[in-house]
Amino acid sequence: MSRVKFLLLVLLVVSISGCGHVISKEIRKDSNPSLALRQVSQNPNAYQGKKVIWGGAIINIFQQEGGASQIEVYQRPLGWRGAPIDTAPSEGRFLVLADQYLDPYLYQAGKKITVAGELIGETIRPLGEMDYRYPLLSSKQIHVWSEYHYYRYPYDYYDPWLYGPYYPGLWWGVGFHYRHHHHHHPHRRR
Repeated sequence: MSRVKFLLLVLLVVSISGCGHVISKEIRKDSNPSLALRQVSQNPNAYQGKKVIWGGAIINIFQQEGGASQIEVYQRPLGWRGAPIDTAPSEGRFLVLADQYLDPYLYQAGKKITVAGELIGETIRPLGEMDYRYPLLSSKQIHVWSEYHYYRYPYDYYDPWLYGPYYPGLWWGVGFHYRHHHHHHPHRRR
């Protein structure tokens, strides 16, 4: 019996360790979690050298001379594991400088991103009809989040224990948010 308990304990530890924060412990230890984008945006140059972990959604990616890349991010507060929270209000935009080429397909607009980096100043760019002051981070670690999809049964079936009472046809399983997609079923009449 003790062997079974040991195996269950090992499985529990492995499963918990796989659900940790996406930014390494060493980098998180050196960062300042209380330093908000709203505060830094007022005068980014005053915070040079400070390390932060921010996230949000990718707006655009720009390739720089010498093989570097720059990512424009629409900020969102971070939640569990460092994932950006879509429903939370944004504090603005920031730029991330990576000293390597980042493939625009992997870093395409709309994808969620979490970045650990060091503040190195500001960049002013036009945004609409105004000049926008972007805090600029030199990246130390970047995590691009995968999208999780769910698939509907090929027939209209609703189970409130599986889908929940408020979102028929939408499964919220284990804390992940799934995007609704209509899939073509070749043997099903429309």
